[in-house]
Amino acid sequence: MPETRLRPSPTIDVPRLETQSNFRDLAYAALKRAITAMDIYDRPEEIRLDERRLSEGLGVSRTPIREAMTLLEQEGFVRTRPRRGIFVVRKTKREIVEMITVMASLESMAARLAAERATDADIAELRRLMDAFRAPHGQEGGERLAEYSDANIAFHQAIIKMSGCTLLAEMTENLFIHMRAIRKITIHQENRAARSIVDHMRIIEALERRDPERRSGGPWVPASAGMTNKR
Repeated sequence: MPETRLRPSPTIDVPRLETQSNFRDLAYAALKRAITAMDIYDRPEEIRLDERRLSEGLGVSRTPIREAMTLLEQEGFVRTRPRRGIFVVRKTKREIVEMITVMASLESMAARLAAERATDADIAELRRLMDAFRAPHGQEGGERLAEYSDANIAFHQAIIKMSGCTLLAEMTENLFIHMRAIRKITIHQENRAARSIVDHMRIIEALERRDPERRSGGPWVPASAGMTNKR
């Protein structure tokens, strides 16, 4: 019977910390950046975090690592499992649908506020962001389609920022981290990117008209709503 080759456990890529006084905060920031950068939904196995490796990689003792993990667990990024260790949290399908429902409501409010408060320069920058992904002759997509997933998240974050509501930005900050990971998988499915670009251009046009109701195109519906077909 042939030997079964075990796949190596995924590791988290973290930079070594410079010597400073507040190691907990530094470790927390470094781990959160590393988790945010990972494609946590592109592999079947769970991602386990090894305290010893993280301690060696960051160049600090395990105490600030544990303190940082406590903060990350409170924010929903990691989960401790007794006798098994600490794992990066991956949302279930139900949790993803709930996140999208909340994001849709928050983005709808942000878009209404942005239509009233955004500067012309802010809206022009949104148009430049989306124009970069439109191919010649009206064909949506273009050579930079592979980069569109990040641009899509940037678009929605910009809408939140343009609302001028700090609380909205704070409420959506951690949601965007999971949205980004999920969107990287779904963006190429069912011509979703092309349809998303068209939807975004309609939102931009409504912002330019200062029309929070989008009377010519229906209610505000964020492109993130297309994620409901996820696992």
